[in-house]
Amino acid sequence: MTIERRTFLAAAPAALMAQGRSPNLKFGIDLFSLRTQGWTAFEHLDYCAKQGAKVVHFSEIRFLGGLEKAHLEKVRDHARGLGIELEIGMLSICPTAARFDPKLGTAEEQLARMIEAARIAGAPLVRAVLGDWRDRASAVPLEQHIENTVKTLRAVRTRAIDAGKKIAIENHGGDLQGRELKMLIEAAGTDFVGACIDSGNPTWAIEDPHVTLETLAPYVLTSHVRDSHVWRTPEGAAMQWTRMGEGNVDIEGWVRKFAALCPGKAMSLEIIVTGTRPFPYLQPDFWKAFRTTPAWEFARFAAIAETGKARENRPAPAKERAAGLEREDLETSIAWLKGKGLL
Repeated sequence: MTIERRTFLAAAPAALMAQGRSPNLKFGIDLFSLRTQGWTAFEHLDYCAKQGAKVVHFSEIRFLGGLEKAHLEKVRDHARGLGIELEIGMLSICPTAARFDPKLGTAEEQLARMIEAARIAGAPLVRAVLGDWRDRASAVPLEQHIENTVKTLRAVRTRAIDAGKKIAIENHGGDLQGRELKMLIEAAGTDFVGACIDSGNPTWAIEDPHVTLETLAPYVLTSHVRDSHVWRTPEGAAMQWTRMGEGNVDIEGWVRKFAALCPGKAMSLEIIVTGTRPFPYLQPDFWKAFRTTPAWEFARFAAIAETGKARENRPAPAKERAAGLEREDLETSIAWLKGKGLL
């Protein structure tokens, strides 16, 4: 008798729980959850330690406060004193992507700097991205963006391997669906490239987050985790990112599946609560950005939308309230995970 792969993947976390074993997760915090705090790297680390984090993911250079060797060594030592593992990251390494910043140097130069920073900081990986949703329907085809990202990665392969570091490419801001990121990773080389899987970004790419996880699990190096709520509209669908437990993508099942399929990898919360984002997929022009999406994958996203109810946007907080609300969103999400026995 054969068991379909998707059936096995869906059953694996439930089987663990049936045996009385709760997921063994390495809890982390992605500092984009705290993006407006204005803290130093050391203040970020102290706060995350109080929340029980074992990994702190510095997803952008600004959170580190610079790449100077002496500074990185101080951040490294402070983290070690707190029993925290560091991960560091950057943004686009695709020179044709809308988000790429050429003022910082070539894509290869930027990534090489971050590999050296990871070596100094004692971080096992560098997170990077291709771009965002704009690159799915730009004048440059998505396939060319993927090829250009692969070229950047191959150019630093020896440097990364010599430093003992891996590059974790994120499915970021609606740029790549799971199967597209899998293709990129395999083309670049799985010996030094893997995935930073984000559970929220698939909904920006009309993909069920469970499909993304099932596709990328063998390649996962680290993660960004948040919940999403998706619902039908007359034009197609709409969504919002939410606190953990407030969406309808079965984020609890996703986390349990992640624990079973990616043991030992960091499960880092990246909590972002957003307004409504529409996906008018009943309009023909919409599909220019998703012309290669398999029908069976889209059907799983559409099925989620059928279960959702329209949500109002959360009122924008006053400027002086924004930072506190970020912490509240994160801490409420941590409490939800604990209440579910996931932490």
